[in-house]
Amino acid sequence: MNKRPYILAESTWKVVRDTNYKVAILPWGATEAHNYHLPYATDNYESEYVASESARMAWDSGAKTIVLPCIPFGVNTGQLDLKLCMNMNPSTQYAILMDIADVLLRHEIRKLVIINSHGGNNFKNMIRELSVDFPSLFVCSVDWWKIGNASEFFDEPGDHAGELETSVMMKIQPQLLLPIEEAGPGIGKAFKIKGLKDGWVTSQRQWTKVTEDTGVGNPQKANKEKGASFLKMTTHEIAEFLIQLSETPIEELYET
Repeated sequence: MNKRPYILAESTWKVVRDTNYKVAILPWGATEAHNYHLPYATDNYESEYVASESARMAWDSGAKTIVLPCIPFGVNTGQLDLKLCMNMNPSTQYAILMDIADVLLRHEIRKLVIINSHGGNNFKNMIRELSVDFPSLFVCSVDWWKIGNASEFFDEPGDHAGELETSVMMKIQPQLLLPIEEAGPGIGKAFKIKGLKDGWVTSQRQWTKVTEDTGVGNPQKANKEKGASFLKMTTHEIAEFLIQLSETPIEELYET
């Protein structure tokens, strides 16, 4: 018997056929360099873990959630000169989302939650467009690492492959990490022009101009305990959201 009936990849047709799922969860990551010590699939492992653990807690509370297989490629247009950083253009991502939306609606699943693990992925405009093409489907996106205040858990969370991500990977996939002594310092260069530096002007960063070791953020103070604590908080928050979303009809999402 499947011990994780909320994971589609592990479920049989017999179980899937007879289960009335209310919320589909789509982990979405990326395949890219993460400093010297973390694997290329870091974002995928993170999104799969967060989605699965959140779905487990929601399922145990009665919410009929189903986690779809992870999409392993993200928008990496700023890393095309980094060897085997795999890029998926936003237009391709939208085509995938349209196909997924079509399947879900055919089987009367009207709620889709994207668990995003990659800073280069931005689903906001895609969700707007999906609301036009598939008006009966509710779609939302969660950047799980932005939940809460990371500074309460980490000395220096970092932007990419820093203390936060390293601590999380020490918890969920420790066997894939190189010794922390082999990690680079994760020194990142900021834009020199004020508007770009302050963030009220947005553009793409060319990653090889930003960082030498592909990391942004010092991972040296990372440890498993910090990662476990942060994941416990984030997955609890997401699980509570999934429970409420499952119980709330789409027509009643707004306060009266």
